[in-house]
Amino acid sequence: GEEHYNCISALHKSMRGSDENASLYWLARMLEGGEDPLYVARRLVRFASEDIGLADPLALTQAVAAYQGCHFIGMPECEVILAQCVVYFARAPKSIEVYRAYGKVKECLRMHTGPLPPVPLHLRNAPTRLMKNLGYGKGYKYNPMYKEPVEQDYLPEELKGIDFFKERET
Repeated sequence: GEEHYNCISALHKSMRGSDENASLYWLARMLEGGEDPLYVARRLVRFASEDIGLADPLALTQAVAAYQGCHFIGMPECEVILAQCVVYFARAPKSIEVYRAYGKVKECLRMHTGPLPPVPLHLRNAPTRLMKNLGYGKGYKYNPMYKEPVEQDYLPEELKGIDFFKERET
């Protein structure tokens, strides 16, 4: 019932708050109460990107490994896998930079009126002669061929200068 959602919320917020003891408590309460360990593992995958993000990019690897471990061995053996992941996440630094930036991109798309801007010609692949003649790929600079950073626009002209990462928080 409702406690299913209350407990996962408590686990999520305990990890976000870096409280490893509370995180383990809520995990155990869920697992001992019969919660599907794969449900918990799926929520940990989301948490890894939503709350830890780029502060520790290996968190996502930990979460996916925990999910796979739970899938392979099931309960009760997988409880320690989930416990390790939960404690790792509680102790990990947190960053919502990507989560917020992606939200801004979605907002930008939703607020746009009319047709979306086309992909700039230099970013388009040109697998046919006609496409090449139309200018597809013309002027594209293949970054690995340069020793120095390449000056090149990657957003449509209408979005030139936009920064979805403004107001970064640590």
